[in-house]
Amino acid sequence: MSLYQFLIAVRGQDGQNLTNEFGETTSHLVGMFYRTIRMVENGIKPVYVFDGKPPQLKSGELAKRSDRRAEAEKELTSAKEAGDLESVTKFTKRLVKVTKEHNDDCKKLLTLMGIPYIEAPCEAEAQCAALCKAGKVWAAASEDMDTLCFGAPVLLRRLTFSEAKKLPILEFHLDKLVDLGIILGCDYCDTIKNVGPKTGVSLIKKHKTIEQVVENLSERQQVPSNFNYKDARELFLNPLVTDPSEITLQWSSPDIPGVLKN
Repeated sequence: MSLYQFLIAVRGQDGQNLTNEFGETTSHLVGMFYRTIRMVENGIKPVYVFDGKPPQLKSGELAKRSDRRAEAEKELTSAKEAGDLESVTKFTKRLVKVTKEHNDDCKKLLTLMGIPYIEAPCEAEAQCAALCKAGKVWAAASEDMDTLCFGAPVLLRRLTFSEAKKLPILEFHLDKLVDLGIILGCDYCDTIKNVGPKTGVSLIKKHKTIEQVVENLSERQQVPSNFNYKDARELFLNPLVTDPSEITLQWSSPDIPGVLKN
């Protein structure tokens, strides 16, 4: 998610991605460099985790993203023809895509900076949670709430947390938290209609499990036809990750000439 954010937000005065002398995009590198520097300057020792192959259960969500991308391309064409610069900017950002080259660029930069990174076998959030549970890291930093469903004991969002937006669910154990995440909507199955965060918390508190929640829904709260919640639950509780005991995290002195050269 960080690379996507950098490609969206790190832009020049003309609103375009930053590029090098060869016209190659460098926004992701600039974003990664300065975010890492800020963390290190504040005493944080970051570890970056890159996604591996997505699980088969995520194919439906990936298909939806592809459809949204195709629709954004149509909207972008229309906006250009109409000379609507504001819409052009909006739909251009929606078409931003992180490539293998972007990932490889950042891995090379992190190596030069002396910052460790891990390539997850599957979902990066699951690997982050595993590292956190094993005590290899203090917290998992992500904007994806699935990180909690994967069992991360500490989740940092934007590295800050607003008490005004905090919903007290401290009495929830992992099994209930996973079921809550599933009924609210996750990458692995469709969501139940007309169930928001407060309603979801109330339903899980009262009925304990998804099975019982489904049996007690109102007519407004419709269960989707492909509600594969059992498979989603299994993926959250037993994700494919690299065993943290096999991972050695090592921070080293930066190769300053190498960073400047690249």
